[in-house]
This record gives sequence, structure tokens and C-alpha cells, in this order.
Amino acid sequence: MKKKIVLIQDDELILDVMDQVLTQEGFDVIPSLTTEPIEEISTIDPNAVIVDEHIKGSKRGSEVIEELKSDPATEEVAAVLTSTSPDLSKKAEECKADDYIEKPFDIDHLIDVVNKNT
Repeated sequence: MKKKIVLIQDDELILDVMDQVLTQEGFDVIPSLTTEPIEEISTIDPNAVIVDEHIKGSKRGSEVIEELKSDPATEEVAAVLTSTSPDLSKKAEECKADDYIEKPFDIDHLIDVVNKNT
């Protein structure tokens, strides 16, 4: 059975690239430009969630991860924060993310982080 990844990014091109790379690696990817999939997290039951810090017209990615990690029903879901932000490692630690990916990202690093956290 394929591992599921909820992928939320603020940029359609980056979303498409990450989706394509992870799909080629054998993951079942649920891509989105909004946090809508988070509302259905219990139905989707993903192995990991990858969320960009800057989602248009929505909560910050760190807020999404903090909510997931503070809910007993979703606290075990691996959460990865992505951003171009210079203090990404600090933000990831503060929201209890399992890992982070700095943008621009290296494709091999993306694959390594996802494999390590699923």
C-alpha cells in the first residue's frame, strides 16, 4: 500500500514539481494550494503532511502543524514545514514539526526528508 502525503504549497509550480517527484517515488500525493485537505485529515489518514509556511489567504503552515501536533487524533502524523524563510528551523521547532525543507530545495533532500518521516 502506498504511503499518503498531503502536500500544501503556496506556489502552483512548486506544488506540481513536489507532487511529480513524490509520485514518481511511489507516494500517493494529495496536492493542494489551500489547507482544505487538513479539514479532512481523519478521512485521508496520511503518513505525512508537508505544509508551506506562507499559504495564501489562510493560516500559516506553522499554525496548521501546531494544531495537528496538539490534537491526539493527528499528533502522530509526520509534519514537515517548508519555506524560504531564513528562520525556518526555529519556526519548525516552535510548532513541533518533525522536519523542515528550505526552499529552494534539492530534490534528493526532499525525497530523503519524506522517506525519513513516513
